[in-house]
Amino acid sequence: MVSVDQVLSTLSTVIDPDLKKDIVSMGMIKDIEINGGDLKFTLELTTPACPFNDEIEQDVRNAIAKIKEVSKFDLKVTAKVMEGRSLSMDEMLPTVKNIIGVASGKGGVGKTTVSVNLALALAQTGAKVGLLDADIYGPSVPLMLGMGKSSMEVDNNKLQPAESHGLKVVSFGFFAEQAHQAAIYRGPIISGILKQFLVDTNWSDLDYLIVDLPPGTGDIPLTLAQTIPITGIVVVTTPQEVASNIAVKAFGMFQKLNIPIMGVIENMSYFICPNCTTKHYVFGKEGAKRMSEKHELAFLGEIPLNPGIMEGSDTGRPVLVTDPNSPLSHAFMVVAKNVAARCSVLASQLSEEMKAEVATQK
Repeated sequence: MVSVDQVLSTLSTVIDPDLKKDIVSMGMIKDIEINGGDLKFTLELTTPACPFNDEIEQDVRNAIAKIKEVSKFDLKVTAKVMEGRSLSMDEMLPTVKNIIGVASGKGGVGKTTVSVNLALALAQTGAKVGLLDADIYGPSVPLMLGMGKSSMEVDNNKLQPAESHGLKVVSFGFFAEQAHQAAIYRGPIISGILKQFLVDTNWSDLDYLIVDLPPGTGDIPLTLAQTIPITGIVVVTTPQEVASNIAVKAFGMFQKLNIPIMGVIENMSYFICPNCTTKHYVFGKEGAKRMSEKHELAFLGEIPLNPGIMEGSDTGRPVLVTDPNSPLSHAFMVVAKNVAARCSVLASQLSEEMKAEVATQK
C-alpha cells in the first residue's frame, strides 16, 4: 500500500519552472486521500494564468506513474493566486492580492490598450481582476471597453466599481461633467483623486488590480508608489531606440522607490503583411528586448502592430472580447501569463523575506 510520505517524496522531484522550488515545499499538494491502491489529491497552482500550468500537471502525472503501488489516480487541479504585497488586516486594500502598475516613459506607445487587454486576458484565465484608470488627465479606459458615463455608484461611502467583461473598473472618465472637458488640476488634487479611487473603492476580493498609469514620472505614479504596497510595475514601450531610452527613466524612478520592476512589454513590435504573412519591423527590431537584457529585466512579450487592435480600442470592442482565439489575442495572453508568473515569483520572494524576518526576531 502506498503511503503519504512516499507520495510526497515522489512529488518533491517536481519543480515549478518559475519559482525554482519543488511543489511539495510550496504547499501545492492538498487533500491527499489513499484507499488501497487508489490515490487522490489536489494540485493547487500559484495562479490560473501560469504559462507552465500544463507542464506542471503533466510532471505530476508522470511522477505518480512511477509509483507501482498506485493502481488508480484521481487528480484535481485548482489555482490560488499568491499574495505579492505585504498585507495585513489593517493594511489598505487587504483583499487585493496583487497591484500591478502599467507605466511608460512617454505617450503614444499604446499603454492603455495593453492595460485593458492585459486585464481581460488575466480575467479569461479565471482570475478575479480589477482595472483602475489612473490617467486622470486623459482617461480612455471607458471608451476602450465600450462603457457609458457615470457607471459608478456610491454605497456606504464607498465607490462601487462598474463592471465590464468580468472586470471591476474605476475611471475618472465615468463622471459625466468631465467626459468631454479637460481635467485642469494641480498635482495635490490629482493625487487625492487617485488615493480615493484606490482606498475608497469597494474592490472586494481581487487576484490582480491593474493600474493604468499616465505616461512619465509625474505625481500619479509617485502617489501610487507612496500610498499603498504594490506588487510591481510593468513598463510598456515600442521598438524605437528613443522610446526605449525614455522608458528607462520610467522604471528608474520606481527602482529608486524600491518598487519591483516586473518586466518590459514591447507594443507595436511588428506588422504582419496580410498578403505575404511576412513580419515587417516598422519601428525597428527588438529594441525593448535589448533594453530589458541591458538592465537585467524580464522581457514579458511583444504585441504586434495591427489595425484590429486599434479599431477595437476606438469602438469599445477589445480584441480579447471580439476574437479571443485570434493570434492577436494569443499575443496578449502570452504577456498576461508572463506577468502572472512574475507575480508568483515576487510573492514567493516576499514570503521568504517575511519568514527570514520572523526567524531573526526570534
